Amino acid sequence: MKFQKTPYTPTLQRPFWLEQSLFTDGGLAPALQGEQTADVCIVGGGYTGLWTAILTKQQNPALDIAVLEADLCGAGASGRNGGCLLTWAAKFFTLRRLFGEAEAIRLVKASEAAVQHIADFCRTHAIDAELRHDGTLYTATNRAQVGTLDPVMAALQACGIESFFALAPSEVARRSGSVKNVAGVFSPHAATVQPAKLVRGLRRVALQMGIRLFERSPMLALSPAQPVIVHTPGGSLTAGKLVLATNAWMASMFASFERSIAIVSSDMVITEPCPELILPSGLTDGVSVLDSRTFVYYYRSTPDGRLMLGKGGNTFAFGGQIAPTYDQRSAYEAPLTRAVRAFFPSLAQVPITASWTGPSDRSVTGFPFFGHLNGAPHIYYGFGYSGSGVGPCYMGGQILSSLLLDQDNAWTRSPLTQGPRGQFPPEPIRYLGANLVRNAIRRKERAEDEDRAPWRVDQFLSQFANAAGKADKA
Repeated sequence: MKFQKTPYTPTLQRPFWLEQSLFTDGGLAPALQGEQTADVCIVGGGYTGLWTAILTKQQNPALDIAVLEADLCGAGASGRNGGCLLTWAAKFFTLRRLFGEAEAIRLVKASEAAVQHIADFCRTHAIDAELRHDGTLYTATNRAQVGTLDPVMAALQACGIESFFALAPSEVARRSGSVKNVAGVFSPHAATVQPAKLVRGLRRVALQMGIRLFERSPMLALSPAQPVIVHTPGGSLTAGKLVLATNAWMASMFASFERSIAIVSSDMVITEPCPELILPSGLTDGVSVLDSRTFVYYYRSTPDGRLMLGKGGNTFAFGGQIAPTYDQRSAYEAPLTRAVRAFFPSLAQVPITASWTGPSDRSVTGFPFFGHLNGAPHIYYGFGYSGSGVGPCYMGGQILSSLLLDQDNAWTRSPLTQGPRGQFPPEPIRYLGANLVRNAIRRKERAEDEDRAPWRVDQFLSQFANAAGKADKA
């Protein structure tokens, strides 16, 4: 099968994190040339692909594993996210509804353990990813958001899981550095990282382990018979098993996944270093702060005293295609800058160093899914992290490595390995509907901020779903 579009088009405009990391790590692996072979081919050199390669190689060092990356490792979502290493604890109710209580508990615990695994891996392999294991604050910025996580906290505690701790409003404001946060809860099971330094560190470790890496080698065509053959501009790679780890680019490569995910942007800005202003605010460590909006604001500081703030749910892609806007300076730089200064008035005169955007592969459930491409037992995939993949990508590596090694364990038996659950409406209904929903949610959030009666976005969503004829509701 050939692809109408290259999964990733290299760009000269790099997101801030990747540009920063390349100052100290500008290594470039060779492009694939000629006809080559491997036991395992992994397409995608981001978190999912590299964790899969590393975890598989650790368990079976004899395997010849080759990773094909369309651009540079870290050029995709792994090098341009907010660097908030979070767990699935806040999504416990959805996990329980989808997979049952026992699996929901297992997945929450596994997601919390993943944070520690990543921290331990960075320490063991001397990866300077600026990882700070200082937890996360889920906050409320208006009365309507207060207590949002209270039912989840109670349900987790009933299962013996202490994921969150309530804080007094004054403590929330102090630890978050902003009086705009009027209430909130704290979870110690979270960290922040410089995301591109993490992925580039994984790249270095993979090479040291003997994993072959080919950059600037996009997959142009795929011969799915066993052994599989992946064609690139400079050659081909024949392998017994194949892993597809291209995440948001999967929808543009395989028509069967076009309705499995919706591509939505996450946009970020970062300030010039200003520790003399940030530290007195109370934001003195690596805690991440997320408010309780549907399209959440999230922010954190960096070790050199910058403030990074982002927001998801801004730009929706049509038909799963990655538009050029995802590789440009953010179109939402102005409102994001206003948000920085609303949370931190003392930063009103601090310049914005950079803004950027990136595609997030939002699934129907909000969780990633894994499986076999068109039922082929030797071709695996995993994607759909829905904007929170820094930690769960490690879990994705655990799942895919378990599948590659034909293991019978909790990961291969997990319902996460049964493919996508549900579909989005077809185009153009999905695109038009997504923008209508986004605007409805924004009206609701404005009403809550102004302490007015909220716009009934729940009724709107129900009416839209019925009108669209949404099938296979998860």
